[in-house]
Amino acid sequence: MNTNYNESADFEFGIYSLGELIPGPSGAIISASKRIEEIIAAAKLADEAGLDLFGIGEHHRLDFVTSSYAMILAAIAQATKQIRLTSTLSVISTADPVRVFEDFATLDLISGGRAELIAGRGAFLESFELFGADLRNYDELFEHKLNLLLELNNKERVTWNGKFRPALNDAIISPRPYQKSIPIWVGVGGTPESAARAGRLGLNMALGILGGDPSRVKPLVDIYRAAGRAAGYDPAKLRVSVTGHSYIAKTSQQALDEFHPHYVNYFSYFLKERGQRFWVSRSDLDPMTAPDNVLAVGSPQQLIEKILYQYELFGHSRFMGQFDMGGQSLSKVASAIELLAIEVAPVVRREIRKKQSKHTTNALYD
Repeated sequence: MNTNYNESADFEFGIYSLGELIPGPSGAIISASKRIEEIIAAAKLADEAGLDLFGIGEHHRLDFVTSSYAMILAAIAQATKQIRLTSTLSVISTADPVRVFEDFATLDLISGGRAELIAGRGAFLESFELFGADLRNYDELFEHKLNLLLELNNKERVTWNGKFRPALNDAIISPRPYQKSIPIWVGVGGTPESAARAGRLGLNMALGILGGDPSRVKPLVDIYRAAGRAAGYDPAKLRVSVTGHSYIAKTSQQALDEFHPHYVNYFSYFLKERGQRFWVSRSDLDPMTAPDNVLAVGSPQQLIEKILYQYELFGHSRFMGQFDMGGQSLSKVASAIELLAIEVAPVVRREIRKKQSKHTTNALYD
């Protein structure tokens, strides 16, 4: 099966899990093995529904189960047939790029060419101390290790002399992936420097937006494409993905009623350790479902409107939502997956094809 990456593919839809293992709103908590089992089950459902991607984030804490995220993705590869598999994201700053590449090249072989990788610096910092990285080198570590990862992806033999790991002298880099090379994206939160770096390197950009009007981060996309153009890359081939907290149900009220306790539970848990309190009332969520707010929660029609609104801003080609946050049940995640695949994706793709066709026609007559 040849599943090499297709730049001309339709707008893509995916879901991802960070694999948090925290008590649900009722206080109940499942075992780590059960949590992993449910992540794999969700990926299998997404594959069967026809979604394009499934991602897993890297975390190194007892309240997450995804420290060895590449192993979970390998298990998913064996349980699925078509869906592409990606990290969301790989904390490359504190990892050995050689080991990361070997893991994902192996994943690519296991999956028949379905592996991708999103490299980033992460929102949690526990891996710095765990793997002996100096937090004072936060940005420099990422820059150096990302550059090495790109070398490993492009060459079978690599000579490298960097500041943060032993030198490589004509080192054989194996195995080689099933694809010609593994698609590598850069995860960007809100930092212009990160967006510029992704464009300068000609890499795709995964834009993580957790709240507010998405128009406020449009400058990041502009910076990204301008940097890519300045570096000699075709801006049309610099792809953007939008990721964030999401949930879908048949009606807006049902979606918000089911999402609200898990949203509050998630942020309350993780902000408490920072000495912060978090509370959003159920009614506070209503305006957050509007097209000009990034929270992708609501009915299928609301998700369609929101994604198309963002498409007008970003010209992106991929949407990925986190459906299982805060202890959301697998049965409700399954229902949301089905709605995304059956009711949202076809309409969004059709409308975007219309926009692209109109744009092409207008360009011919300009």
